[in-house]
Amino acid sequence: MFKRVRYYIFLRDVLILAVSAFGGPQAHIAMLFDRMVKKRGYLSEEDLIELNALCQILPGPTSTQTITAIGFKIGGPNLAYLTLLVWMIPAVLIMTTAGVIMSELHAKNMSIEFTKFIQPMAVGFVAYAALKISLKVIKTKTAVTILIFSALGSFYLNSPYAFPVILLISGAFTALKYKRQPVEEKDRIKIQWSNFLLWAGVFLLAAALGGITRYLPVRLFENFYRSGSLIFGGGQVLIPFLYTEFVEFKQYLTSEEFLSGYAMVQSLPGPVFSFCAYIGALSMRTYGIGGQILGGLVASLGIFLPGTFLIFFVVRFWEGLKKYRIVKASLEGINAASSGMVTAAAVLMFLPLEPNTLNVSITIGTFALLKFTKVPAPLIILGGLAAGFIL
Repeated sequence: MFKRVRYYIFLRDVLILAVSAFGGPQAHIAMLFDRMVKKRGYLSEEDLIELNALCQILPGPTSTQTITAIGFKIGGPNLAYLTLLVWMIPAVLIMTTAGVIMSELHAKNMSIEFTKFIQPMAVGFVAYAALKISLKVIKTKTAVTILIFSALGSFYLNSPYAFPVILLISGAFTALKYKRQPVEEKDRIKIQWSNFLLWAGVFLLAAALGGITRYLPVRLFENFYRSGSLIFGGGQVLIPFLYTEFVEFKQYLTSEEFLSGYAMVQSLPGPVFSFCAYIGALSMRTYGIGGQILGGLVASLGIFLPGTFLIFFVVRFWEGLKKYRIVKASLEGINAASSGMVTAAAVLMFLPLEPNTLNVSITIGTFALLKFTKVPAPLIILGGLAAGFIL
């Protein structure tokens, strides 16, 4: 009975965070400290810092992995999966609804001119994310070089399949410098393979079913599952993957729809990865409202599940793995490449906009507000929407 009550209180805390945690992973971790460590004592401050560090070096949504890993430590896999659902559902519902509304506007030839200001604002958000990530991870000349080549490769190759190749090459390149990492005494790692096999099995099954059936919901799940298996660095790094695949490569939605949706998700609490529900809904617009809801669901499951499987796999032997120098060394290249991808995304997303003084000014102004003021992102977005309605 005590465990059930404790689990109920924990899930209630997760729901409170899901509807109040604005600002992305950096803000989320501060709120996790306040509620999970100081207020409830579910784990120690050191445990939370280490869990968050582990999630940052794994592919997938950092905040989501951290909060589900806390659920895993408290109550095992069952509580962890419930934690995932409670954390993602509010934002996913809102973004799926936004996708349905956007497609209805498009179907009825209604103007989305009211989003004209938040489209260049979204580019400002991506540019600011690129700066923040770069300042955090670019520490060496090697990292600068990788950032430049990653940005150029992402910009010119213009294919969703280029991104994983760039990440792997970059990680392998800096892994060669492993001897510069300090040597730590290592114990033998005991690995439980069940969650890794689950991750790999779903990956292969989705790819096979998508290729055989060509059924759009299955292919969407595979697309998002693949992205969720390869994204290092959180929601901002996801953007170039999604833009290239769904706007430029497959043309499931327009640049204006993409930018409008990305701006919307900046004004919501919870995981930034919920943006995928919006893209999934719009990708299924020809299937009607029921199809769009299904699109939002399969996109959300596809993007959130791989990171969850992987954190459950790695958390069991993290103590041993983190002592290997080659693992630490590869992160420099992966992070630098991710930074270059986000930088290229900012440019790619601006190009479809009309290059007039207004759009340039709004993009620069949004960047400046984020960089030099403490105005919350939701207020910036709501201000852009209000200006669009009025003007």
